[in-house]
Amino acid sequence: MKLPRVVLVGKDAINQINFLCDDLKLLGRALVITGEKTYKIAGKKVCDILSEKRDVEVITISFPSMQEVERVKEIIAKKKYDFIVGVGGGKVIDVAKLASKECSLEFISIPTCASHDGIASSRASIKHDEGSISVEAIPPLGVVADLSIIASSPYRLTASGCGDIIAKITAVKDWKLSHRVNGEEISEYACALSLMGAKMIKNSVDEIRKIDEKGIKKVVKALISSGVAMSIAGSSRPGSGSEHKFSHALDMLAPEPALHGEQCGVGAIMMMYLHGDDWRVVRDTLRKIGAPTNAEELGIEEKYIIKALVETKKIRPWRYTIIEHIGGLNERRASKIAKATGVVE
Repeated sequence: MKLPRVVLVGKDAINQINFLCDDLKLLGRALVITGEKTYKIAGKKVCDILSEKRDVEVITISFPSMQEVERVKEIIAKKKYDFIVGVGGGKVIDVAKLASKECSLEFISIPTCASHDGIASSRASIKHDEGSISVEAIPPLGVVADLSIIASSPYRLTASGCGDIIAKITAVKDWKLSHRVNGEEISEYACALSLMGAKMIKNSVDEIRKIDEKGIKKVVKALISSGVAMSIAGSSRPGSGSEHKFSHALDMLAPEPALHGEQCGVGAIMMMYLHGDDWRVVRDTLRKIGAPTNAEELGIEEKYIIKALVETKKIRPWRYTIIEHIGGLNERRASKIAKATGVVE
C-alpha cells in the first residue's frame, strides 16, 4: 500500500513547498511539469520558491496523452532529475504522475483546481484516439493544495469535482454488488472512506456554493480521501464503477465531451436508478451544487447519452457493475432509463 506521506491543505500552502520537500528528503534537481495557463497561475511561483534551495527546470504539456508522457520521459532521460513536481489541473497531474512511475522518480502533486480525484490517487487518465483510459500509476509522495489558488479557479471545475465525489456512491454500490454475486474481494475501509467524501459533499452544499476557502477545503479533502481509498483498495474500485464506464463511453462518442466529473455525476443518477435506489438524492445534490444533471446541461446531444449507455457494457467489461448484472442495455431500455431520470426529455 502506497499513500501520500505529507498533505498540506490551506491558504498560501504553496509557500511551504520547500519545507515539504525538505521533510520528504527530496533534494537535488526538480523537474516542474505544468501547463501554459497553470504556469502563470502557480507554476512560475513554484519554480521561484523551489529555486531558492534547489536546481529547477520546467516544461509545459498541452494534452494528457501517451505521446506527452513519452516526451517527458525523453527529457528526463537526457538530464538527471531527482523528483518531479506536477502543477496544474487533471491533465498535468496525470502526465506527471505516470511519467514519475515510468522513470522511478518521486512525485509532488500541486493542483490548481479541484475538478477530480486525481489529486492524490494512484490512477492516471490518459487520452487516446478513442477516448481515455485509466492507467495504473503511483500516488504522489506529497500533496500541496493551496486553497487561495483553487478557490480562484472557475467554479465549474469545483462543481465537476463534486460530481466525481458524489459518483462514489454508485461506484461503491457496484463493488459491493460484485462482492455479493462473484465473491470479489472488497475493502470495507476503502468503501467507508470513499462514501465519507460523498457524505461530506452532500452535507456541505451551502458552504461549497459560497466559493470560499472553507467550502473548497472540504471538496479538496474529499477528493484526497477518494484517492487514498483507491490506494488502500489497490485498485480504482472504490472510486470508479458503472458511472465512470458511462463517462468513458461518452468521451469516445460525443464530439465535445463535458468535464469528467460532470459526466460521472450524470452517470451516477442513472446508475442509482438501475440499482433501484433513490436516484433523486444524487440528482438533487448535484443540482444544488450547480453541476449538470441532464444532457442539455452537459452540452451533449441526447442521442449520445443513449449511445453511451448502450456502449457502457463494452468499457472494461471485466469490472462487474450493475450494467453487467442486468446483461447490458439496448437502445430502447437505455432511452427509458434516461427519460425516467430526466437526463433526456
